[in-house]
Amino acid sequence: MAIAYSSTSTSELLDKLPREEHIEMYRMMVLVRRFEEMAGKQYMQAAIGGFCHLYIGQEAVAVGIQSGLRPDDYVMGTYREHGQALAAGCDARAIMAELFGKSTGISKGKGGSMHLFDKARNFMGGDAIVGGHLPIAAGVGLSINYRGGDQVCVCYFGDGSVNEGAFHEALNLAGLWNLPVIFVCENNLYGMGTQVSRASAVPDMSRRVSGYGIPSDHVDGMDLLAIRRLAQVAIEDCRNGRGPWFIEAKTYRYRGHSMADPATYRTKDEVEEWRVRDPILMFERQLLAKNIISDEDLQRISAEIDDVVNGCVKFAEDSPNPVPDDLYRHIYPSEDI
Repeated sequence: MAIAYSSTSTSELLDKLPREEHIEMYRMMVLVRRFEEMAGKQYMQAAIGGFCHLYIGQEAVAVGIQSGLRPDDYVMGTYREHGQALAAGCDARAIMAELFGKSTGISKGKGGSMHLFDKARNFMGGDAIVGGHLPIAAGVGLSINYRGGDQVCVCYFGDGSVNEGAFHEALNLAGLWNLPVIFVCENNLYGMGTQVSRASAVPDMSRRVSGYGIPSDHVDGMDLLAIRRLAQVAIEDCRNGRGPWFIEAKTYRYRGHSMADPATYRTKDEVEEWRVRDPILMFERQLLAKNIISDEDLQRISAEIDDVVNGCVKFAEDSPNPVPDDLYRHIYPSEDI
């Protein structure tokens, strides 16, 4: 059931949140963007192998939602999860090392781009199987209820997942058992190269969950504060036993589906139209208009983030490769990861 989520405008949220929180959200979006740009560069130089799906253009979704979470909440990512892991507070150096396949990687060099995992941050991993992680998110929600906790689990997935059987099974159980799971559909308009309107009889994803009695709404996925506003309502509901929730964030990826995708199925006009609504530039303008941030602040943050990302690459380059015996480690859950 689609519902109205909050009367608080994004302008009021600008005034309500502390300046430090605005700056931290801005820094995180810039970090995700620069990290992904560097990952793309390193992939083209063959420093990164395997698959690599970039989050460029979708930064506001993960940052907006996760900025309202607590450290003990849980996050489940997709295969496009670098930005989601960064927004969860995972170590940027360890993520880059993982992309390089090094032993200092966040998954010890065994997972690569699509399988980041951080137990300390409750980042429950990316998942290369489309929709395959939604039932796991329901299981995390069940575990929270079983233990009597008030944590929430945020589960990201793309628009292509809503046509999978696992999507419907997970949402049905979540609705039936009132699980504290926030299902976040990052609708970037394309399932690989297929436009949503060509693959879904009901392209409005927020209506797809009406049969499960789950509160749902859609939000501008390029507007950081609009996402944060809706996320606050969903998080509060789930903490107080009124979960689950479904959020459709209408967003856009500026790169292809993966590094191997030239994205020739999109027109230049379409891409440029969405670039005008770049989430980072939109938030910049909002902060500047309210005098929350200055041009000098923007330049300083930009330089700091460049240093961080360059440091990530150096850390990855200097890190050792896994040794052959590592193939036999971290096989059983009793082992420290």
